[in-house]
Amino acid sequence: MHPHTPPDHPPGPDTGPGAAPELLLRRTLRRHPAGVTVVTVPGPAGFTATSFTSLSLRPALVSFCVATASSAALAVTRADRFAVHLLGADDAGLAERFARSGTDRFAGTPYAYRDGGLPVLGAAPVWLAARVRARHAVGDHLLVVGEVEAGAVRRTTSPLVRHAGAYTTTRAPADVSAGPEAETGPVAGPGGPWGGAARRRSAAGPVRGC
Repeated sequence: MHPHTPPDHPPGPDTGPGAAPELLLRRTLRRHPAGVTVVTVPGPAGFTATSFTSLSLRPALVSFCVATASSAALAVTRADRFAVHLLGADDAGLAERFARSGTDRFAGTPYAYRDGGLPVLGAAPVWLAARVRARHAVGDHLLVVGEVEAGAVRRTTSPLVRHAGAYTTTRAPADVSAGPEAETGPVAGPGGPWGGAARRRSAAGPVRGC
């Protein structure tokens, strides 16, 4: 037995040797903490995702994936660029809003348009804008790769994390310097350029995308 394997925790009924692969994946990935983001594309359209990751530094490439059955999937397939917003610990309400189906996710959410009609949310502490370089159908999801063109760290905050079906957070990093903003384009949403988006903590709520 591995020295770090607890002897009194046998595998559950859906994580044992005979478990269906999709159940095994779902159950095990609930134990994997992931940063919560909101991805937006021209339309505007957007959704909450935990699949955002970096791929390369030179060139600066990032990726995310979206379920092909998602309401935002069509807009993603048509978009030539996207923005990824890294959410802070107080942004669970924003994450829930962009995970909810059948509603206008941008209603009451301050945002501004960048080049090409790309919506950038005002409440997110960190954002990146990228131009689409590749799309790949992978199972029941679409994998999108983009090359970073712009972005900013607006403020230092603890990140919003998804773990075991709930929103949680970690301790804030010791030193993160906010970079200069370079926002352009007409402003949408209430409360001035970025307004004051309502925020609240939440312990649950679906996360779309992947």
